[in-house]
Amino acid sequence: MEDTIKKISDHVEKEIDKKDDHHSGRKSPPPLTKIPSVKIRCEADENYQKIAETIIQNFKETGREISAPYEVPHFPIEKNESRKAVQRQLSSKAHLKLLEKQSFDQSKSVDVVDKKVPLYENIYVPDFQRVTVGGEHCSGVPLEDLKQASSMLLQALNLRQKYMNFANQSFPALTARFLKPRDQHWDSHVADASKSEDLEELPITQPPTIRDPWEADLLEDIPCVFQVNLGVYYGMHRYNKETGAMELIQFPYPPFDEFVTDLHLMGAMIADGPLKSFCYRRLSYLSSKYQLHVLLNELRELAAQKAVPHRDFYNARKVDTHVHAASCMNQKHLLRFIKKSMKVHADDVVQVKDGKSKTLKKVFEELNINMYDLSVDMLDVHADRNTFHRFDKFNAKYNPVGESSLREIYLKTDNYVRGKYFAAILKEVFSDLEESKYQNAEPRLSIYGRKIDEWDRLAEWAVKHNMYSDNVRYLIQMPRLYDIFRSNNLIQNFQQILDNVFLPLFEVTAKPSSHPELHLFLRYVTGFDSVDDESKPENPSFDKDINPPLQWTDKENPPYSYYLYYMYANICTLNHFRKSRGLNTFVLRPHCGEAGAVQHLITGFLLSENISHGLLLRKVPVLQYLYYLAQVGIAMSPLSNNSLFLNYHRNPLPEYLSRGLVVSLSTDDPLQFHFTREPLIEEYSIAAQVLKLSSCDMCELSRNSVLMSGFPDKWKKYWLGPHYMKEGVAGNDIHRTNVPDIRVSYRYETLVEELETISYPIFNQF
Repeated sequence: MEDTIKKISDHVEKEIDKKDDHHSGRKSPPPLTKIPSVKIRCEADENYQKIAETIIQNFKETGREISAPYEVPHFPIEKNESRKAVQRQLSSKAHLKLLEKQSFDQSKSVDVVDKKVPLYENIYVPDFQRVTVGGEHCSGVPLEDLKQASSMLLQALNLRQKYMNFANQSFPALTARFLKPRDQHWDSHVADASKSEDLEELPITQPPTIRDPWEADLLEDIPCVFQVNLGVYYGMHRYNKETGAMELIQFPYPPFDEFVTDLHLMGAMIADGPLKSFCYRRLSYLSSKYQLHVLLNELRELAAQKAVPHRDFYNARKVDTHVHAASCMNQKHLLRFIKKSMKVHADDVVQVKDGKSKTLKKVFEELNINMYDLSVDMLDVHADRNTFHRFDKFNAKYNPVGESSLREIYLKTDNYVRGKYFAAILKEVFSDLEESKYQNAEPRLSIYGRKIDEWDRLAEWAVKHNMYSDNVRYLIQMPRLYDIFRSNNLIQNFQQILDNVFLPLFEVTAKPSSHPELHLFLRYVTGFDSVDDESKPENPSFDKDINPPLQWTDKENPPYSYYLYYMYANICTLNHFRKSRGLNTFVLRPHCGEAGAVQHLITGFLLSENISHGLLLRKVPVLQYLYYLAQVGIAMSPLSNNSLFLNYHRNPLPEYLSRGLVVSLSTDDPLQFHFTREPLIEEYSIAAQVLKLSSCDMCELSRNSVLMSGFPDKWKKYWLGPHYMKEGVAGNDIHRTNVPDIRVSYRYETLVEELETISYPIFNQF
């Protein structure tokens, strides 16, 4: 009898053990979709396992002892019931732990269901307090609205990627991966990443200074004839030696009709109600999440910065990504230079009027200006209260003492003295940058498009006066002044402006010997800018039936989008041609969103690599969210905006920064807005005080400015680290940037989370 009872009890115990194992949480149910082989273990799991083993062992030991001799002494019911009670308790705890862990994992892009690539590959992930949101579909909107919003956002990102690829401009690889189904690209990404890890890491030393920047071997000339179609230099006829015939080589670019269609599509998107609500919610979430991140991790970020020797905000590289060459000095500097020139070059002939030459001394005598009496106040180049929303008065501030003749003498490259004084004062500014060592600039030089020889004159000025510095790269700004030129009969149609701006560039690319100085100068030009008052009224109708450039003979100025498209299209074909010749290419970085219509920002999103200002993004949540997802750089100038369009306290810079947009600080016009000899540091210092920016914020802005700039890759590697192009923490070197890995990791993980939010409903079935 006892043997039978023992057998039954052993059998029951085995069955109960099997069932308990099934319900105890030791084995989780099979997932619905494939989960990456990423094991997450933490101290809580290990402690829980130890406690569970101890409890079970204690119950096993005490189960052999009879609690009381008068209770059923040898029958295993008491033992089994006790074990079941403990197992139920442990099972419920394990289930809660599992749910908590899954919720944590779903909020991170590394371990969400259906993700095959972890956030970081074989690198140290910083330990900090992460803010996560658990649960399914945590977007805050109904599923149908989420699907619709995701579809439109992905479509907009695909449009930008298309235009960036056409023009050889940059588009973030991370965003590009989320625009495709995962099974088409994640595995290849892992393979590429593993290959990059195998490369030998060589120490990056400072690139050598170019001793003679104006010496280089000229490429072989290519005899060809360029073809123009509807305002775009789309190809060239070239003689083929093998066939003995002329062949047409075409360069790809998006047609005007396609651009208009995409522009209207984007316009419809930003007006869509559910999409606006979705983007506003996501932007509000990003702001709140950043505030929590700062509350939880500010001290850790500060400690990480303090642990880095020699590096602080002052000796972290920064670039003034938006500054105009004609106003890159402050007013005291210009005053001192004018007084010095009067002492040293008073007898130099600086003007010829009506056949009569005038010396510098004579010019000031006619203006009734005494050098002793000349002061900063008399110079009157600083913006004041009267320039607010008055761009016409602001433009007048470029004229020292209110005289355009002094502007022509001192602040122009194309004048009677061939820009001698302008070159001298610019070189003093460049010398200050070199002395500071850690500050760099990208000044804008003007090409108006009035004459075909403007490029040659500008290049001759640069070479003659040796306008090179390791701390400087140039952008070419094209003022939107067609209406003024047409009214004065300087040109007859818009096509002439395009010819005067772009034909010399195609010619020098094909035949460097035809413009040797221009060929050398273009090595230090990184892109193009479009400038003017955006608040000017323009014709709102912009469709496929608008006149092409050759037929645009009206005295009315073309719309902003018209200017930008034809600049972009010709830059696009020019880049393909220059790339085939092994020459540097250009990007489009216009003034955009400072004032005027929000359609300017749509055009900037489609065509531009970076933009300047972007103030109107604060009114358009859809575009602001798209600029964030596509990581479009924005060079902001709060001091400039404060005097022209927007009071400093209302500036959206801190809002953009908190949400993760790629923003940088720039000076715009130090002559009008700044007081010190270091206007960029002045811009940072005022922003830090008024907006209460931390040291980490300022270093992040500095790092963004370098990433946005057009400086050569070898310089960026030296300034930011050899792997600065990698994603997340792998691309950050705190010893060079002074940006903590915690901040970089937070930005990266948050961007991945947002991209996952909009891509998951499209590429996964619910």
